[in-house]
Amino acid sequence: MKDIDFKAYVVNEEENNYLGKITRRKIDDLPEGDLLIKVYYSSLNYKDALSASGNKGVTKSYPHTPGIDAVGEIVRSEDQRFTIGDKVIVTSYDLGMNTDGGFGEYIQVPSKWAVKLPENLSMKEAMIYGTAGLTAGISILRLTELVKPEDGKIIVSGATGGVGTISVAILKKLGYSVTAITGKETEKKYLSDLGAEEIIMRKDFEALEKKPLLKTIYAGAIDTVGGIILENIIKSIKQNGAVTCCGNVASAKLELTVFPFILRGVTLIGIDSQNLPMIYREKVWKQLASDWKPDSLMDSYDEISLDDIDQKISLMLQGKLKGRTVINMSK
Repeated sequence: MKDIDFKAYVVNEEENNYLGKITRRKIDDLPEGDLLIKVYYSSLNYKDALSASGNKGVTKSYPHTPGIDAVGEIVRSEDQRFTIGDKVIVTSYDLGMNTDGGFGEYIQVPSKWAVKLPENLSMKEAMIYGTAGLTAGISILRLTELVKPEDGKIIVSGATGGVGTISVAILKKLGYSVTAITGKETEKKYLSDLGAEEIIMRKDFEALEKKPLLKTIYAGAIDTVGGIILENIIKSIKQNGAVTCCGNVASAKLELTVFPFILRGVTLIGIDSQNLPMIYREKVWKQLASDWKPDSLMDSYDEISLDDIDQKISLMLQGKLKGRTVINMSK
């Protein structure tokens, strides 16, 4: 087993430049772990693009194989809960950040990172979801505890991104009226097809009046971008509404008063999918495989090989991708 060599996308640091290329590696090159997994699919996330471009806040040392998502089959296990041949999902924790990730044909990880692939979910579907789907699922789990479809509209920011597209589709399936915020004028039909009943351009939402409170319009929200978008969402939430927050691509800063919270009872819920306890991971993956699975799931992804990864990373960093990008490791 140790002598197996396999294909992986490896990023090297050369005089402050970060260059990725496909190379051959050996099992012995991988970090220690009690599960060895043959990867069938991975997916591209914003953290992967940051890791591949040398962001030391994501990945501290190079050479490194990104890929915060992986699904595959166990080929060696030192944990009695898992047997050879089990199909498992590994997302978040340190995978693809400082532990070699899913952009390689094999990963070696602690067994506590792995979730058995639920029934009624294929490996490809698991990676169409990936960390984005898990994050969307946690957001929906928390939001639906406080906000019901009859309470009013839900607004989703970054709606053409991975978390956004999955959130729109699941919320629609659960009977919510969904408003989508996007910066992409050309993607209105795409969002409508996913289930958005109303679409607002990002520039228009950012241009709302700078007041401590705005007109109440939405019962709840899933925010994926932060910054002024999140500020204006919070200011527009109805009495006792709720907002989940999982991203900061627009900005990590908020300029708010406490008025939405103490005058309207708005709840702001932080979403941390990286360190989510396993009991909740298993619950969310079970829902994603069954009641929450959108009818449009197979329409919201692009399938590529490792050979295509550089181009997709570049497009992601430019904000030009939509939906999910799945990497077929056998291509």
